[in-house]
Amino acid sequence: MVPAYGSFAFSGRVELHAVESDVLRGNPAGEPHVRTLPVYLPPGAAGERLPVVFLLASYTGRPEDFLEAHPWRRGVIAQLDERISRGECAPVIVVMPDAWTKLGGSQYVDSAWNGDFGTYVAEELVQLVDERFPTRPGRRAVVGKSSGGFGALTLAMRHPRTFPIAASLSGDCDFEACFGPELYACLRGLVPFGGDPARFLEDFARKPSLDGDRHAVLNVLAMASCYSPNPASPLGFDLPMDLRDGTRRADVWARWLEHDPLFACERNADALRSLEFLHLECGLRDEFHLQWGLRKLTTKLRSLGVGFTHEEHDGGHRGLSERYNLLFPRLARALHAR
Repeated sequence: MVPAYGSFAFSGRVELHAVESDVLRGNPAGEPHVRTLPVYLPPGAAGERLPVVFLLASYTGRPEDFLEAHPWRRGVIAQLDERISRGECAPVIVVMPDAWTKLGGSQYVDSAWNGDFGTYVAEELVQLVDERFPTRPGRRAVVGKSSGGFGALTLAMRHPRTFPIAASLSGDCDFEACFGPELYACLRGLVPFGGDPARFLEDFARKPSLDGDRHAVLNVLAMASCYSPNPASPLGFDLPMDLRDGTRRADVWARWLEHDPLFACERNADALRSLEFLHLECGLRDEFHLQWGLRKLTTKLRSLGVGFTHEEHDGGHRGLSERYNLLFPRLARALHAR
C-alpha cells in the first residue's frame, strides 16, 4: 500500500492497494489480473467501524479520476471529504474498483472474453475490503454513473445481500434506444477501415483517439466484449449487426438484451424488492436517450412493486460530478440507519 498522489489534500486519506485477482487470472483477452484499488478512509476511520460505498467508474473512466484534488477542479472524493469534514455527510469508506479493459471498460459483468469482473467486484473485492478495513458488516452500497450506473444496478440486482443500497446515475438502460443508434455510427466509423473492426483496433492501438465516430466504434466493440463474448471468434466476441448493411443479428442482440435493466429487472424482481434503498436518476438532456429508458424502467419497477427514488435534472450525460455531491449524504444516511 502507498498513499495516493495528492492525498495530502484530504482531511481523510487515500490508499492505493495492489490486488491480485484469481477470477481475472488467465482471461482470454489478456486483461491484467493485478489491479490497483484506491480506497478513501475518512477522518477517524481507524477508531470506528464504518459502512462502505463501492464507487464505479464510467466507460473509458478510471478510478483515479475520482481523486482529482486540483483547487479549481475538486473531484468526487475531494468534495465528499470536505462534506464529511464539515459534518454535512456521515463518514463512509469509499472503494473504487479498477474494471478497465483495453476496450475501455468491463461493464462490471462476467465475460468469457474479458474475465469475470462482476465476480471480481462483488466477491473478491468485498471480501478483501472487509478483511483489511474497519467495515461494518452488511452495510455496503454501490453507486456509479453511465456504465458505472449500469454496473451499480446490475450488481445490486444480482447480489442484493452484498449491496442492499444502490444508486444509478444516468445508467445504461433500454439498449434499443441507447445502443441502437450506436450500431450505425459504429459502421460509419469503420468505413475508413474497409468495415473491418480488427483494422480499426490496430489503428486505435497506434492512435487512441475517440474523435468523430471512433468513440461509437470502440463503444460497440467494448459492449460486445461484455454482452456477447465468444472466445472462438477472431475478435473474441460477436457483434449484434451485419458489418455490410447493419442488419441486426437477432441471436446476438438477444444476448445483449439479457443485460438490459429494462428486461433484467423482471428476472430479478425479488432481489430488487429486497433492497433497502434504490436511487435512479438521469438528466433531461442526456445525449444517449437514457432519460427515456429510465422512465420506462421506473414504470416497470412500479408494476413489479419495487421501491425506489427517481429524479430528473437539467443536465446532459457529462459533467455530473456535482450529482455525486448531492447523493452521497443520502447514501450515508441509508447506510448508517442500521
